[in-house]
Amino acid sequence: MRAALFGLLLAASAAAPSFGQQQATDTASLVADNVVFANGTQELRASGNVEVLQDGVRLRAQSITYNGTTDTLVVTGPIYIIDDSDTLVAAEFAELSGDLQSGVLKSARVVYARQLQLAAAEVRRTEGRYTQFYKTVASSCYICESNPTPLWEIRSKRVVHDAKERQIYFDEASLRVLGVPVFYTPYLRLPDPTVKRASGFLVPEVRSNGDLGVGVRTPYFFTLGDHADLTLTPWLTSKGAKTLEARYRQKFSRGEIELNGAVTDDNLTNINTRSYLFADGTFAVGRGFTGKFDVEVVSDPGYLLLYGYSDKDILDSAISVDRAQRDEYIGAELIHYKSLRDQDDNRTLPTIVGDATYIRRFTPSMIGGIATLTAQAHGHYRRADNDATNTGLARDVVRLTTSAEWRRDWVWKNGMMFAAEGAVFVDGYKIRQPSVTPTRTFDDTVEVTPYAMLEWRWPMLRQGVLANHLLEPVVQLVMAKNSVSGEVDNEDSLLAEFDEANIFEFSRAPGADAREQGNRINLGVTYTRESHSDWKLGLTVGRILRRDDLGQFSASTGLSGSKSDWLVAAQLKVGDNFDLINRAVFDDQFSFARNEMRMGWTTDTFQLASTFAWLEADPTEDRLTDTSELAFEGAYRVSRHWTLSSELRYDFVNDRTTEAGLGVSYQNECAKMDLSVSRRFTTSTSVSATTDINLSVQLAGFGARGIGGASFARQCNG
Repeated sequence: MRAALFGLLLAASAAAPSFGQQQATDTASLVADNVVFANGTQELRASGNVEVLQDGVRLRAQSITYNGTTDTLVVTGPIYIIDDSDTLVAAEFAELSGDLQSGVLKSARVVYARQLQLAAAEVRRTEGRYTQFYKTVASSCYICESNPTPLWEIRSKRVVHDAKERQIYFDEASLRVLGVPVFYTPYLRLPDPTVKRASGFLVPEVRSNGDLGVGVRTPYFFTLGDHADLTLTPWLTSKGAKTLEARYRQKFSRGEIELNGAVTDDNLTNINTRSYLFADGTFAVGRGFTGKFDVEVVSDPGYLLLYGYSDKDILDSAISVDRAQRDEYIGAELIHYKSLRDQDDNRTLPTIVGDATYIRRFTPSMIGGIATLTAQAHGHYRRADNDATNTGLARDVVRLTTSAEWRRDWVWKNGMMFAAEGAVFVDGYKIRQPSVTPTRTFDDTVEVTPYAMLEWRWPMLRQGVLANHLLEPVVQLVMAKNSVSGEVDNEDSLLAEFDEANIFEFSRAPGADAREQGNRINLGVTYTRESHSDWKLGLTVGRILRRDDLGQFSASTGLSGSKSDWLVAAQLKVGDNFDLINRAVFDDQFSFARNEMRMGWTTDTFQLASTFAWLEADPTEDRLTDTSELAFEGAYRVSRHWTLSSELRYDFVNDRTTEAGLGVSYQNECAKMDLSVSRRFTTSTSVSATTDINLSVQLAGFGARGIGGASFARQCNG
C-alpha cells in the first residue's frame, strides 16, 4: 500500500543531495510504497519507489533507513538525486549523516550542469562543502554502449569539488583522447560548469607563420573583482619572437573601458621593442551626454598585420562627447590620424581633425513643415610647413558652417504627394599656409550656397492574391547657382557617390568644400514587389538631367555631363536566408563606371557571402587603374560534426589572388577543434607575403560556456 508522510522532519533534507549549498529549511516530504517507524529504536524505514522532495531537490531510491539515535542514513539504489541547479547524482549505495554534510557513496556518477560528468568508485562528502571522488573518470562526451570510449576523458587518482569556490581539483591527472594518453600533470584545477568567470588558463592556440615560425599562445585569465578582468597571453615562436599580449576590461556604474595591447621582441626589424595599444571607452557624463574615447598606437607599420592584430592601414585616436534627442543634436570630436600606408607622408596629411556640431529641428508656426538649423565648426592641422617642396601641402584650415533648411509635404486625395524644400549653406574659411597654383592662391573666403526644390511623387499600391506591388515615380526640380566659384581648395568632397540613398539630395558631394551646383531635374522610379510567400524584390532606376555641365564631377562617379549615367539598384530578399543587392552606374552605351554586388545565402547546410566591385580608373580619386575585385567567404557543413570553410579575394585587373584561406572545424557536445590555413599574397615595404596556420582545441564542461548545441551532439544507436 502506497503511503505518504508530509511535514517529515528529515535532517537529510537540510542540504541539497547534489552536494550544493545548504537549504534554509529542514522540512521535507517523503513518499514511498511502505513506511515503517519504530518508536523504540527511533528508526524510520521506507522502501519501494522512495522519493524525498524538499526545496526543489528530489531523491529517488529503492529504500531508505534513518536511524534517529545515530543520525545516519543508509540508502540503497539505484539512487538518483536531482536539484534545481541542474546537478544529478547517481549511485548504487550511500551511507550519509543525517544532514547529508558527510558520507560515502559507492559506484557514483555526478553530472554538473548537464555537461561535465564524473564517475568514481567511491565518493566522500565532508564538511558540507568538499566532495572527494576516488579513481575518477571525467568527461563531457556522450558515452554509448556500442562505443564506450569517449572522445576525451580525464582520469585521476582523486578529484575534489569545492562547492563554495565552485572549483574542481585533479590529483595525478591524465588526459586521454580516444583512449590514448596525451598529457599528464600531477595537479590540475578547473572551474565547474556553473562558473561564469574564474581565473585560469583559457583555450591555447597553435599558430604557424612563415615569418615568425611556429608558436603557442596560452592565455591566462585573471578575475579582478566582479567588474574587471585581465588576460595575459605569452607567445613564443620557433624563430625567436617573444610576445606578451594583454587585455584589460572594466565596467563602471556610468561606463566601461577596454584595453588591448602587446609587446614583442623579434629580429625582423631594427626596432628593439615592437608594440601596439588599442583602447576605447564609453561613459555617461550627465545631462544625457555620452563621452567616448578611442586610442590606437603602434610602433611600426607592419606590426599589426604580421601578428594578426588588425588589418587597418589608417589609425584613428579620438575623444568625443555627444547627445541626441528627438529635436536636437549636440556633438564634438577631436581625432588624430596616422597612416600606415607606404605612399603616405603623415607630415602632409591632416593628422589632427576637430569637429563640433549643433543641430536643431522645429516646426515653424506660420508656414508649417519641418525646419532644421545647423552650426558646425571644423578644423584640421598638418605638421608640415610650406617650403620649396611642400607648397600647398601644409595647408591648415578652420571652417565655420551654418545652414538653414525647411521642407513641407502635401498629400492630395488621389495619393499624389507634393513637397517644397529650401536651404542655404554659409561656409567661412580661415586658412594658414594656403595652397598655391600657377594662377591663384586659395585663401580666406566665405561661400554662400542656396538651394530650392519642388518635388512630385505618386505612390501606387496594388494588393494582389500572390503579392503586393508598389510603384512610385518621383520628379524633383532643384534650383541652385549655375556656376562654381572655385574659391575653395576641395579636400573633403573628393569621393562623390551616386546611389539610391542620395539621388534626391541637394548635393551628392560628401563634404562641405564642394557643394553640387546648377539647376537640374532628378528623376527616379521605385518598384517593390512583396510576395505573400516570404520573398521581396526592390528596384530603383534614376537619372539626373542638368541645364549646364559645370564640370564638378569626374566621369567615374556617373554624375558628369549634362546628363548623368543611369543608376540601377536592385535587391532580392528571400526570407532570412537569401539577400542579393546590386548597384550599377552606366551610360547610354551600357559602359559601366561602377558596379557593386553583395550576396548572402544561409541555410542549415552552408553559408555564403560574396562581394564584387568594379570601379573605373579615376586620377582625381587617386585610382590610376581600374578596380575589379571579388571577395568570397563560405562554409559548408559536411556532416553533423564536420564543417569546411574558405575565403578568397581575387584581383581581376592584375589577374592574381590577393588573399586565400581554408579551414576545417570539428564540433560535438564535448569538444571543438578549428584548423585554418591562410595566405596573404600582397607585399609592401613593411610586410611580406606569408602563410598562417592556426590550430585551436576547446573542451566543454569547464566554465559556464558550452560548445555547439543539439545539432552538434552525437547520438547513440540502438
